[in-house]
Amino acid sequence: MKVIVSHSLAEVDASHWDLLGESNYPFSKHAFVYGLEQHNCLEPFGWHPVYFTIYQGNTLAAALPCYIKTNSYGELVFDNAWAQAYERSGLDYYPKLVTAIPYTPATGERFLINRTLLTDEASRQDCRQLLCRAVITFCEKHRLSSWHILFTRESILRSLDNQAIMLRSDIQFHWQNAQYRDFDDFLGALSSRKRKNIRKERRCAHAHGFDITMQAGDHIEAKDWRRIHQLYAGIYERKYGMATLSPEFFQHLGDTLKNQVLAVLVRDQGEIIATSLFFRSDTHLYGRVWGCESFARDLHFECCYYQGIEYCIANQLEWFDPGAQGPHKLSRGFLPRKTWSGHWIAQIEFRRAIAGFLKQELQYIEDYQAQLMQHSPYRKTENDK
Repeated sequence: MKVIVSHSLAEVDASHWDLLGESNYPFSKHAFVYGLEQHNCLEPFGWHPVYFTIYQGNTLAAALPCYIKTNSYGELVFDNAWAQAYERSGLDYYPKLVTAIPYTPATGERFLINRTLLTDEASRQDCRQLLCRAVITFCEKHRLSSWHILFTRESILRSLDNQAIMLRSDIQFHWQNAQYRDFDDFLGALSSRKRKNIRKERRCAHAHGFDITMQAGDHIEAKDWRRIHQLYAGIYERKYGMATLSPEFFQHLGDTLKNQVLAVLVRDQGEIIATSLFFRSDTHLYGRVWGCESFARDLHFECCYYQGIEYCIANQLEWFDPGAQGPHKLSRGFLPRKTWSGHWIAQIEFRRAIAGFLKQELQYIEDYQAQLMQHSPYRKTENDK
């Protein structure tokens, strides 16, 4: 087996690529990854694709989607302080290499393996190690400062410790389905105060008189996809600058991912005035995009959190990951969970300095998680009913 490097997924057959990785994880599917490339979502924002693939004979055995980056935009694992330290030392932090799904802080496999072909863990680990060696050689050859593996499994990163990959942790807020019968059953697991607050927010959101529905991507018309993108882009124009995802990419998702992409559509007299976009696997729901025309009290909570929880319960999904950051999610049933990234630093002195920083940061993250759990919204005693 040998590693082949390419710069476009147009060179890889979609049906072969989709045999890799976790079952139905939407963000590593060929349609999503290549869609970003096809529809002008990458290079305008400093993401330059490099795909590492391994073939066994003519069969694709493993792959690692990477990007050469000239900035840290859209990664959501923040290393700006590292870049500034490099600059103060007279060194270049950019370009660097990132293994990630662009703009997508959703934990999943990054070392994509064909489990049908590689049936035992030893052979899968051999592939990961081979990919690691190829990537590090690539970084050294092209004088890239570092390699960063974002939002992947802790266990996979720890298995690569012989490659000088350092682990970093952060906190996200996820909801777990405790086999709830319905939304009221979920509310019954919360303390009285949190339960009342959620009911109040839902009443307020529905009191506006809007029609709120969730639809699968293959049932959303082209004109509605254009409106969804318009609302999403409007948030960026008002707050962040230019939207990264193009209208063509949104339509492409509906055409290709079909029922793996979902949208909550909020209509006022037939016109869509707010939306939230979700993706699903066999076990998880992922919330990723919000857009609205104007402020309506508690509508964001309804569209981005409560509609998602109801969907998970109705469809027996185990987890709901509504997106990065946001301690306000805690009181709405989302508990703090660690996320993980791995970092290889070429410059030895900086590698040592960053290793010391990561050790201190991990202690802070663990303390922060423990503090958050002290404010869990879930009932602790029968008196909380």
